[in-house]
Amino acid sequence: MDEIAEAFYLPLGEGRFTPTRATESPWDVGAQHGGPPSALLAHLAAAAGDQQPARVSMDFFGAIPRQELTVEVSPVRPGRRIDLTEAVMTVGGRTVAVARVWSLAPGPTPPVVTPAVVPPPVPAEGTVVFPGLPDFGYQEALDWRYTAGSPEQLGAADVWTRVRIPLVAGQELTGTDRTLIAADAANGISVELPLERWLSIPPGMTCHLTREAEGEWVHLSCATRIGGNGLGLCTGTISDAAGVYGEVSQPLLVRER
Repeated sequence: MDEIAEAFYLPLGEGRFTPTRATESPWDVGAQHGGPPSALLAHLAAAAGDQQPARVSMDFFGAIPRQELTVEVSPVRPGRRIDLTEAVMTVGGRTVAVARVWSLAPGPTPPVVTPAVVPPPVPAEGTVVFPGLPDFGYQEALDWRYTAGSPEQLGAADVWTRVRIPLVAGQELTGTDRTLIAADAANGISVELPLERWLSIPPGMTCHLTREAEGEWVHLSCATRIGGNGLGLCTGTISDAAGVYGEVSQPLLVRER
């Protein structure tokens, strides 16, 4: 693939950013997919020093326009070992997304460490996530390699992802950036109902992480459960080549189009 954009976001200074086409949602060319905004807010809210983002809780206040945006970061509970920081994204003075990030300080190795569970190797052939939809920026900005399920069938699926461009122009991707850019795709990867007839809208996303991702590839193992009341829940395990290091969950509003 040709490079779709220089980065997901171009910095303008003073907390302002321009989203590029790489943030483009599959449902509206004028809106952003939830992955890049999640990664940007968490990136800016991450505590300084050696602390590791351990929980990223995202709230989306509706569709996020693909327009110039501003991010304001505020400490909520500062600390050297445990830190809580909030980042608020606004467009045209309107709040569109809020992230709260708990960061924890790593320490000495405990006497008990959970054995690594390693996902299958990265397949040689890539694919697209939504073959029935026109190309959109977010999909093109990542490589997608399925290890279980497929984009042609509904239900649970496992996918290796690789982010192809920086989150912010001029800055190197971190492991947490790679994770959060991909994680919000979990409900799309594991969709249980035909996209042309049904909506599954996540008003938020929560990721729990024990460490930074290692290497370029992030693996999502996702499944969606739908209740009889029109609500659903997508959950997923997040891994890299060294093993599992996180989980993602998304509440879903399930409605017929």
